[in-house]
Amino acid sequence: MPYTPIVATLGYVLSADRRQVLMIHRNAREHDMHLGKYNGLGGKIEPDEDVLAGMRREILEEAGIHCSALELRGTLSWPGFGKQGEDWLGFLFLITAFEGTPLKSNAEGALEWVDLDRLYELPMWEGDRQFLPLVFDADPRPFHGVMPYKDGRMVSWRYSR
Repeated sequence: MPYTPIVATLGYVLSADRRQVLMIHRNAREHDMHLGKYNGLGGKIEPDEDVLAGMRREILEEAGIHCSALELRGTLSWPGFGKQGEDWLGFLFLITAFEGTPLKSNAEGALEWVDLDRLYELPMWEGDRQFLPLVFDADPRPFHGVMPYKDGRMVSWRYSR
């Protein structure tokens, strides 16, 4: 059976001093599968856009800012992650410069600047704790990972660079 994942972006916006990251606290929609968790910003790629354009659009829609410097930090395949067991393929970006002032919230929840050294104290998907160190590390090589999920839980994790 061919692998036909939902293609998406996931971005982490750094503050100018690189000590904080803009996260969304998914606390606005009662039936959100991410309810209560913190996450980066992003979403599905539109049929007529490339992944970089999709990342820029999602950051603008969700945070109200324009990305001026982005780094592709990796790709991640999440087989079985969706609410109905759908497969997802994500392109993960670090946004190192932007123009504008981020919104305080959007339709999915509150936007919060979080100190990088406190990031892992937040409620988040268990799998995020595995790949986030690779998003923020000093290794310039992108990572490419596979993180299968079953019944809302991470089954395994592996990556290469």
